[in-house]
Amino acid sequence: MEAAKLTIDPAFEVGPVERRLFGSFVEHMGRSVYTGVFEPGHPAAGPGGLRRDVIELTREMGVSVVRYPGGNFVSNYDWEDGVGPAGERPTRLDLAWRQIETNAFGLDEFMTWTRQVAAEPMLAVNLGTRGVREACDLLEYANHPSGTRWSDLRVKHGAREPYGVRLWCLGNEMDGPWQIGGKTAYEYGRLAAETAKAMRRVDPRVELVACGSSNSTLPTFASWEATVLEQCYEHVDYISAHNYYDPAQPDRASYLASAADMEAQIHALVATADHVAARLRSPRRLKISFDEWNVWSQSLFGGEHSLDWAEAPRIIEEEYDAAAAAVAGSLLITLLANTDRVGIACQAQLANVIAPIRTEPGGPAWRQTIFHPFALTAAHARGRVLRLALSSPVFPTERYGEVPALVATATHDDDAGSLAVFAVNRSETPLPVQADLRALTGLARAEHLTVGGGDPAARNTRDAPDRVVPRPAPGAALSGGRLSAVLPPLSFNVLRLSPA
Repeated sequence: MEAAKLTIDPAFEVGPVERRLFGSFVEHMGRSVYTGVFEPGHPAAGPGGLRRDVIELTREMGVSVVRYPGGNFVSNYDWEDGVGPAGERPTRLDLAWRQIETNAFGLDEFMTWTRQVAAEPMLAVNLGTRGVREACDLLEYANHPSGTRWSDLRVKHGAREPYGVRLWCLGNEMDGPWQIGGKTAYEYGRLAAETAKAMRRVDPRVELVACGSSNSTLPTFASWEATVLEQCYEHVDYISAHNYYDPAQPDRASYLASAADMEAQIHALVATADHVAARLRSPRRLKISFDEWNVWSQSLFGGEHSLDWAEAPRIIEEEYDAAAAAVAGSLLITLLANTDRVGIACQAQLANVIAPIRTEPGGPAWRQTIFHPFALTAAHARGRVLRLALSSPVFPTERYGEVPALVATATHDDDAGSLAVFAVNRSETPLPVQADLRALTGLARAEHLTVGGGDPAARNTRDAPDRVVPRPAPGAALSGGRLSAVLPPLSFNVLRLSPA
């Protein structure tokens, strides 16, 4: 294959690396919480039943933000059920996933866990079966110091200092016909505006996310956002985006090119939000919170109606292969390359349910293949995201036409003088890459790490947890301000360049 070519110049930047792009998601769904992050009695459980092995992996992964408690779950959730003495909490029917919810894990346990993993909490409020009052009560419980009904209840439960949660989702996927208490765009936009105004009176420091479309394939995509934002534009800070990419697409090439769809969705949302801003004569520019994204064989899931009442059942426990790591890596690169307009992103979910971390009850925890692109990017993306000039060989797809074989972005750490290039070869043959770095003086060393490039069907399992891991790749060379390397087929890559 002919070489892909990059020109990287520190004078051309997208924006600073936003740490909130390295977010994750914990929902009361399947085994995400129970036997995922929380398992009293497990050999690795610490105080409060939190699995220390999962905590360590979450920290290693570099997760910066965690969204909780849903997801679809939140639209039928009474947050009060999950606080207070565990023995007094009610067991409920969760209508979203037809599960038995014990409420053994709730807000206070989640906040304890986020402190241990050093991640920022992102809470969702129920705007399906509840509304303005309950959202404000939850915010008061979480953020008000003391001296009121709900803040004093938090203190009584052992948390003397307020949690100080800044990020709040105003409901979840309210356009979805599957959503408990779903709304029309106008109904939801009005409710989001009134909830936002009231929450800001409780705590003016909050940052609020309005619900965008559940995915870009819905017939109301973009028109939903336009109507919603016409009602609440001046009262929110972000509009959400969700999307999942199914390996079972009409052709494999379209699956490998999934990032093309994410890129188009981001551009459409930016255009829609900016159009509303123009109509409202508003100088504000909203950002996107892409707070659900991942690879998911959604076509194999029978939907919530296929589930029966059970406590923490095994559902949607995707086993990811090396090709999925390349696709997930290309999605993460796309988010990073749009850091000027995407301010938050959450890979869904963290443990067991379409997750980078898998666990067994009473047993081990291990890294799935998609863990590694996330961890490498979170670890090495520092400073500023640079705008690349890129040319690449292309390959045909049914859904997107011809797409480049190379997906790439780069970050420059001005203080350290180092550069990191994140690149996915989404073709099934090796891809030579040549990068012109002459505008970046002082670089002298190059290191190339790759994930994948061997058997694209290889998976990490309980018995073979390290079959797919980052490995050094030979041949990267830096000479006269020019970098050359070969990216293995279907691989995620990090090229790290540093001064002598």
